[in-house]
Amino acid sequence: MALPRILLIDDNKTRIQQLEAVFQFMGYGIEIAGSADYISCFSEIDQLSGVFVGDGIDRQATVVTDIVGRANKIPVVLAINKGTLLQVSTAITNSVFKVLEWPTTYSVLKPILDKLAVPVEQTTFTVREGTDRRSSSLERLKGKSRAIVDIRKLIDQVAESDATVLILGESGTGKEVVARALHDSSFRKDKPFVPINCGAIPGELLESELFGHEKGAFTGALSARQGRFEMAEGGTLFLDEIGDMPLAMQVKLLRVLQERTFERVGSNKTINCDVRIIAATHRFLENEIKESRFREDLFYRLNVFPIEIPALKDRAEDIPLLVNDLITRMEVSNRGSVRLTNAALAVLMQYEWPSNVRELANLIERLAIINPKGLVEAADLPEKFQQYNVSEQLDDAVEQLSEPIIDDISMVKPEDDDRSEQIGVVGTFGGSSSALAQLPERGMDLKEYLNILEVDLIRQALSESNGVVAHAAKRLNMRRTTLVEKLRKYDLQR
Repeated sequence: MALPRILLIDDNKTRIQQLEAVFQFMGYGIEIAGSADYISCFSEIDQLSGVFVGDGIDRQATVVTDIVGRANKIPVVLAINKGTLLQVSTAITNSVFKVLEWPTTYSVLKPILDKLAVPVEQTTFTVREGTDRRSSSLERLKGKSRAIVDIRKLIDQVAESDATVLILGESGTGKEVVARALHDSSFRKDKPFVPINCGAIPGELLESELFGHEKGAFTGALSARQGRFEMAEGGTLFLDEIGDMPLAMQVKLLRVLQERTFERVGSNKTINCDVRIIAATHRFLENEIKESRFREDLFYRLNVFPIEIPALKDRAEDIPLLVNDLITRMEVSNRGSVRLTNAALAVLMQYEWPSNVRELANLIERLAIINPKGLVEAADLPEKFQQYNVSEQLDDAVEQLSEPIIDDISMVKPEDDDRSEQIGVVGTFGGSSSALAQLPERGMDLKEYLNILEVDLIRQALSESNGVVAHAAKRLNMRRTTLVEKLRKYDLQR
């Protein structure tokens, strides 16, 4: 019996040809559509075994979300370019059956196709499985800075233990993101993750929120209610802003951490709990202890494994990735879209960000409202950003963080090496006037010679830089964008 058909939605002709060859080799039928005309292909969805979506299509987040919705129970596989996984939002990776890095090998692709060959009614497809869920959660920690890399390592070290973790950092730095990554990386990942903001609940109600209460325990307690400890049984309880917890509650929490038991408000029945505690605060707890606002014994109970998250201003190189992720999340949730120029991103990298990532998210949403699907220049940013200047060095740094580079010298077109000899000029470049090439008696075409000389030097810089444009631009003391334009001008890109 013939295998069901696969729908391939892609705008990359090379990848279409390669995937089509593999699918046909394995006996699959295949339908091909572009990002502009895929909708009609879902008219006979019951005949599809799976849907492959290529990376780089226009409005990727919106299209992928729409495809997943139309596919219903049909698994969707997203093929992305190698090294771009961190640029794909968690919302997208969580919505698809599998994320496949491209180019890939037959040995990687075949198991995926084998799973798709099983009829849908005989197979329960999960969105993300096992380690995929773990890596997906870690991917929410957007950034390539040294600090974020170190935080990922700390999460790996402590995730499989049951140690209490204390997350430190300013407001808005993403402490709950780290807490969720810890939970999803632990053996408790299949159990609940229950957060509670200790600073947002009045002290007289916090005990009931944490431990629950019995009917009639106090005025307004019309029925019994579970607390957060019971709700998190077997999983993780995240105590956000633990530094704002009243002293009276700190005593009761300390007892629970020591005894692993508690009682509901209005009850004398002891309840055992198996919960991992992750706490977070923006306060300096050592100073709070000195001011008698936080118990020292509770601090040492919580501070078994501290993780400190840096302020956004201390990892400015992560801002382009964060902006890209925030925009993608808005597109997925149909809250608009916007694009920022490198100059605008360079300005954002100089700002202090007192409210950290939360302030950045608010700015991006505001820009999307003011400039829907538009391009935001540095001059379009709010007034408080206009004091910053964009240097060429910072602009180049943004480009390296935001754009792919030529990483293969084979992309540079070979040229004749003896053209300078054809013109009849011999000399050196970059020396004093006496060391420059001498003008021949019969004269020369200066513009042509300079073009030839420029091409040869560009080829040499690329060769010595292993084809990496950013490094070659540094050797030539020019901006990367300038070098890219010259590569196009002289047709040096394949």
